[in-house]
Amino acid sequence: MHTGLFGWLAPAAAKPLLPEGEIRRLYPRYRWQVLESTFLGYATYYLVRNNLSVVSKDIVAGLHYDTAMIGNILAMTAASYGVGKFAMGAISDRSNPRIFMALGLLLTALLNFAFGASSDYTVHFWLWALNGLVQGMGWPPCGRSMGHWFSEKERGLTFSIWNTSHNVGGGVAGMIAAQAALHFGGWSFAFYVPGALALVGAAYVFWRLPDTPQSEGLPPIESYKGTGNGAMENTAERDLSMRELLMDNVFKHKYIWLLAFANFFAYVTRYSMLDWGPMYLREMKGATITGGGMVVMAIEFGGIPSTILLGWVSDRLGGRRGMVATLSLIPILAAFTAMLFVPADRAWFDLAMLFTIGFFIYPVINLIVILALDLTSKKAIGTAAGFIGLFGYLGRMAQAKGFGEMLKYFKPLYGDATAWHLIIGAILASTVIAIALLAMTWHLGTHTKQASPASRQ
Repeated sequence: MHTGLFGWLAPAAAKPLLPEGEIRRLYPRYRWQVLESTFLGYATYYLVRNNLSVVSKDIVAGLHYDTAMIGNILAMTAASYGVGKFAMGAISDRSNPRIFMALGLLLTALLNFAFGASSDYTVHFWLWALNGLVQGMGWPPCGRSMGHWFSEKERGLTFSIWNTSHNVGGGVAGMIAAQAALHFGGWSFAFYVPGALALVGAAYVFWRLPDTPQSEGLPPIESYKGTGNGAMENTAERDLSMRELLMDNVFKHKYIWLLAFANFFAYVTRYSMLDWGPMYLREMKGATITGGGMVVMAIEFGGIPSTILLGWVSDRLGGRRGMVATLSLIPILAAFTAMLFVPADRAWFDLAMLFTIGFFIYPVINLIVILALDLTSKKAIGTAAGFIGLFGYLGRMAQAKGFGEMLKYFKPLYGDATAWHLIIGAILASTVIAIALLAMTWHLGTHTKQASPASRQ
């Protein structure tokens, strides 16, 4: 067995196979434990990721930043998170998820404390860039754990249930940040309070999350789910080499590239209103800081029921994730178009449209990743998802930087309304491109698995 990047990050050693009665008693308990701890742990990651946009207007006013500076911070963070998700994904596939995920939460908590204590733009820029990098330690260990404890035929439903963790965390992140700033009297507390919660989350994940079934004396999931009432087999599994992870499961896989580009444009749609929605409602609709926080909650909570439902539907349709994702993007076009024609006194309508956008965009993001996992190996989940996530966050970086510059340039020339309408037009164009790319995966299902022989090891 390899030792990982560092010995202390190495996967837990396999234990002797337990008696069959113990296996049947313990397996369901551990599967629930994995789902619960990764759900709560990843939700906590979002508390210390989605807190900046809620108080961005207050930072602009208090520290005399401009929207382009906020856009620069968001853009750099998106880029560093994308790089972190890919790099950390490759490391995570060869590491113990319990240690890896808890360490990431600890580091992001410390960076939030430092951000709240600073009032310098350069320091803020690099602290949030580092935060993006260590945030990349959140998804990969969760994906690795879910892949090892739940079978491919369960993936659409179980991954979708787990995937709503970021809707829960992202949704309450805005309200926690807003209430912390209001209650304690300053934007800094929008980083102190979530940071403290992240420390608690790190301790919880370290205590609760197991590694692979073999590390607990249980057989691989394929043996457990495939033998019915027969004898369990502790079939040998090996971790893939870094070359197999990167070349066979990513760089030589045409559909991984296609999904990566689709994710780029889907993330422009996803993060446009998460990053800029609070400012949009406060400037265009006269919303308060709490109302701005409601934007994040509307988008995030809108995606919870639909992510689970459409993930289950994709299972029932033989793994046709691409087809379901393509169709889900069409109502998003209608919602953004409607926002262009809503009067300024109808903030409730904008919130309804943002809920609709969240309702349909999160199943798309979820299904893109699940389709990638269907096409690769469970041993390469972090790497494949990290690569696709890298492109997604390049999309977030592009919109954060681009939209910040657009607001800075067009608002003085044409006014707030025209500037925001141009941004919504750019979002619509990105959504159309995402539809065109995902339509190319319409025919793919679990019965048309495209992974190479090496990736199926």
